[in-house]
Amino acid sequence: MRWQNMYVSGTGAWLPPAVSARSAVESGEYDPEQFEADGLLSVRVAPDDVAPPDMAVQAVTTALKRSGVSPEDVPLLVHSYIYFQGIEGWPVASYVANHAVGTRVTAVELKQECNAGLAGLELAAHRLESAAPGTSAVLSTADRFGAPLMRRWRQEQGIVYGDGAAAVVLSNQRGFAKLVSTATVSNNSLEAVVRGKGFEPLPQGEQETLSERVGHYIQKHGSLREATERLVAVVGEAIDTALTDAGTDRQGLAWTVIPATGRSKMEWQVQKMLGVTEERTTWEFARRAGHLGAADQFAGLNDLAETGALRVGDKVLLVGSGSGFTCTCAVLEIVAEPDWQAAGGPGTEVGP
Repeated sequence: MRWQNMYVSGTGAWLPPAVSARSAVESGEYDPEQFEADGLLSVRVAPDDVAPPDMAVQAVTTALKRSGVSPEDVPLLVHSYIYFQGIEGWPVASYVANHAVGTRVTAVELKQECNAGLAGLELAAHRLESAAPGTSAVLSTADRFGAPLMRRWRQEQGIVYGDGAAAVVLSNQRGFAKLVSTATVSNNSLEAVVRGKGFEPLPQGEQETLSERVGHYIQKHGSLREATERLVAVVGEAIDTALTDAGTDRQGLAWTVIPATGRSKMEWQVQKMLGVTEERTTWEFARRAGHLGAADQFAGLNDLAETGALRVGDKVLLVGSGSGFTCTCAVLEIVAEPDWQAAGGPGTEVGP
């Protein structure tokens, strides 16, 4: 879908300190062969006393400040996540809205696994399309992945999970990046790939890793090849539709914000599915942050803005994907260069 008068006016992220991947190998948490294959330098790991809702509040506060949007002009906040938010059976979106925006904001939660951030962006654009000029929406996402239930270094082959939060302010009047188009494509039959051995009547203390769930699928169906082909078709259709609606192609992209994976998966995505060069993606950010759940796209865009990588006229493709399987893509056109620097905070860079 092509959008008119829809803009990203601010971005923000809260990222904790980085822990080197090599140190995880030395401690026995990270398989040495997987470390060599993944090419990751570090992942972000939150302190024990920090929960995702407070991470999200920090990210939203930064995004709103940068956007210049008044909280009174924000009627909607959409909060996304894929893991525990500090309390079970509790409206986390209302907490984020109350502490970062205001008491009267409609706060909703969106669960669509790692695609939820971009899915929320598209849904918010639909809401803003019929709103009065000058209306904005806030999209937030936050996660932390800790032991013993989540083994970040071994949870999924080719992916290491990092902690953090990111936010975007979407406006129907002004911003530094125009939202040109979005496209969402789904194939719900692919939920079986990550379903695992079956349903449990109540939550269990010990969870299967995603690799173990995929293993159950292979045992039943014999191969992942056919499922992978269906997945590729979904992503390819979403990318092609978003680019066509934006009136551009892969060669016209200055940057592509990609899901954060290890090098082998990244190269497959970039070369086979996207057809862009590694240097024009957010891989360098991703290999230092880890997979941030549903925050990869907002955090990657925020990094491009903070590091001064964006230029007026640049077209930026954001690619989301969530097991189930759903892919949302968005094309932005930079109309003003963001003049903010990194917000600071506890994060530190870890080199090779």
